[in-house]
Amino acid sequence: MSYELTLAIVRLVNAAIVLGLGCAIGSFLNVVIYRVPAGLSLWWPPSRCPKCIHPLGATENRPVIGWLRLGGRCAHCRTPISPRYPLIEALTGAIFLTTFYLGAEAWSIGLVSQWVMLAWLLALAMIDIDTMTLPNPLTQWGVAMGIGFNVAIAGLASGGNSSELFAALGTALFTSLLGAMVGLWGLDSVRFLGSIVFRKEAMGAGDSKLMAGVGAWLGWPQVLLTVLIACAIGAVVGSVAIALKWVQRSQPIPFGPFLAIGAAIALLWGQAIIQAYLGLFLTVG
Repeated sequence: MSYELTLAIVRLVNAAIVLGLGCAIGSFLNVVIYRVPAGLSLWWPPSRCPKCIHPLGATENRPVIGWLRLGGRCAHCRTPISPRYPLIEALTGAIFLTTFYLGAEAWSIGLVSQWVMLAWLLALAMIDIDTMTLPNPLTQWGVAMGIGFNVAIAGLASGGNSSELFAALGTALFTSLLGAMVGLWGLDSVRFLGSIVFRKEAMGAGDSKLMAGVGAWLGWPQVLLTVLIACAIGAVVGSVAIALKWVQRSQPIPFGPFLAIGAAIALLWGQAIIQAYLGLFLTVG
């Protein structure tokens, strides 16, 4: 067997593993999206039909394939199952696979950190669309996970030298905490000013807590980029929705999904965007 063929097989197997893992995580996200806002346990009872309460079997609960196999209906009461479930599973699989290839197909704790953050953002975005809320448990876990991953990555990259290790851990912890504070207080300031200008609540408190998690993961410069991207996308989408009469001008629109998109862009391409901007600014100057 040639080296090229062996490499192609390895890449194909890696892609299948990543895609399958992503779809499985997407299946879990469906549970999070439905149960966390309702205050239900994530672990019990097992997945079941919401109408006839029949537990889903192993074959019925397979990501994407289970929904297709059932024809989009419960096998027992024939109640339609929303296509959103397999779409979120497939989307998560695509996100995992895309991130894997952007990272040069290298398995690392940094890749796992990206996967966890993107899954967290997707869950919060969908919950905000459904309920206009961003649950505290999820936003708080985002801050904790962002700090934890950054400290772990810094520790593994320190090379084992004790002095370098403590310096790396301290720097990572400080960077994450500073990012979290900028995300929380920065968006709280925007929310406060918006309430004065518009004489009503401009955005929810959950948006600030979401940005605290983004800051803990990415640091304060990416917080600013995230907010700029979110505002730009939100302005375009909101204007189009109002123009097409999909929403009323006074109707509130969840901002969490736009922050999630902005944070995902900042995670994957933020450094390149910031460097390109600084390069343009310095060149013009």
